[in-house]
Amino acid sequence: MGSKEEERSAFYQKIKQLRSVSHSNAVHKTSIIVDASKYIEELKKKVERLNEDITSSSEYSTLPMQVRVETLDKGFRINVYSEEDCPGLLVLILEAFEEFGLDVCDAAVSSSNKFHLQAVGENEGHVDDIDAHVVKEAILKAIKNASERNNQD
Repeated sequence: MGSKEEERSAFYQKIKQLRSVSHSNAVHKTSIIVDASKYIEELKKKVERLNEDITSSSEYSTLPMQVRVETLDKGFRINVYSEEDCPGLLVLILEAFEEFGLDVCDAAVSSSNKFHLQAVGENEGHVDDIDAHVVKEAILKAIKNASERNNQD
């Protein structure tokens, strides 16, 4: 009899752990499992997006740049860093902002020997239409264009 109770206890412990990991507020086993299934699907989508980021970043891997885009409530926080100064890059990045209708609300730029941009771009009410991946791609494209222009000169 003790064996069945141990199995039942272990099962409920696993359900409790599954509830915790999937951030479920459900009480019933079935609901917890459904929530966990939805959570797994969300994680799969995140992995797909990260793989896309890796693939697209490798496309630009010859560029000595680091680009990070974070989603905010009303826009995005963009960080671009390069060990080299890249003339014209700021203009191309601002054009990318404009392309998405992002207004620069706050920015700090340094371009003496190195290029560093920290900016917050806001888009009144349309942030849901744009995701950070798309903004990052546009900035990477601007960097590539700036690099190509400078190589032609």
